Amino acid sequence: MPTNASAAAHALTDVTASDSTLRRFLHGLPGVDAVGLEGRAASLGTRSIKTTAKAYAIDLAISMVDLTTLEGADTPGKVRALGAKAVHPDPTDRTTPSTAAVCVYPDMVATAKEAVAGSTVKVASVATAFPAGRAPLRVKLADVREAVAAGADEIDMVIDRGAFLAGNYMKVYDEIVAVKEASGAARLKVIFETGELSTYDNIRRASWLGMLGGADFIKTSTGKVAVNATPSNTLLMLEAVRDFRAQTGIQVGVKPAGGIRTSKDAIKFLVLVNETAGEDWLDNHWFRFGASSLLNDLLMQRQKLATGRYSGPDYVTVD
Repeated sequence: MPTNASAAAHALTDVTASDSTLRRFLHGLPGVDAVGLEGRAASLGTRSIKTTAKAYAIDLAISMVDLTTLEGADTPGKVRALGAKAVHPDPTDRTTPSTAAVCVYPDMVATAKEAVAGSTVKVASVATAFPAGRAPLRVKLADVREAVAAGADEIDMVIDRGAFLAGNYMKVYDEIVAVKEASGAARLKVIFETGELSTYDNIRRASWLGMLGGADFIKTSTGKVAVNATPSNTLLMLEAVRDFRAQTGIQVGVKPAGGIRTSKDAIKFLVLVNETAGEDWLDNHWFRFGASSLLNDLLMQRQKLATGRYSGPDYVTVD
């Protein structure tokens, strides 16, 4: 085992030298104990967070939301409204933190950028033929370059799950590297669509493959399939980024996306982060929620803590 981060990083570069070395490395990762993983995720989910700690956790979760609209019926007006909400989630209380980002399709990036101008809110764009990823590489790269040219701060790409499941890891790796290069200064989130990867071992392999390819974030899902982010698959990815930093000195973020709808759920995920990867990841530079409905529940719970009364959904905007 290399004795320092630089030697470790070099050793990991060597594993991508050929298809055979990459396959040997990925299949040499420890197998996942499914019962142990799910048991630990369930156990951490029972932690009780009260009063001031809960208020802190809610504000932290708000600041980690990637407020998202990815529908065929998206309009410039809807994107502008979403951007306004990202900047000031609760217009009646300007102490409410802004969200981390708004996430839109590439053709809406310029509109979103205009809507959040002057704020800390980033503009993220899905790309690479989202959500299926079924397109030639040249088309995927054109998608990325168009989003970056329009002002995207972050790119959310989808891997070729068909190639991954067929064992063509080098093809997936090469696409991640190419998209990373096309992203330029924009941070790259690599989406695995964990619900389609079938096994925890595959999720672990995909996590390492994404990080080897240069991902700034690894992300569970598109939110477009039946199974999206779960505590168990997120815990597994948190373990991967923790171990990757231990070996290379490089920190990579994690983004669970899809299916996280309540403040209670969000706080459970924050406990997972703290107990698995550590406090260094408790920041929106390193952890995000891909969610739309989550923000409204966080706002309602925040209002309840402040006033003692539950306002209800009529007191927050409908996205």
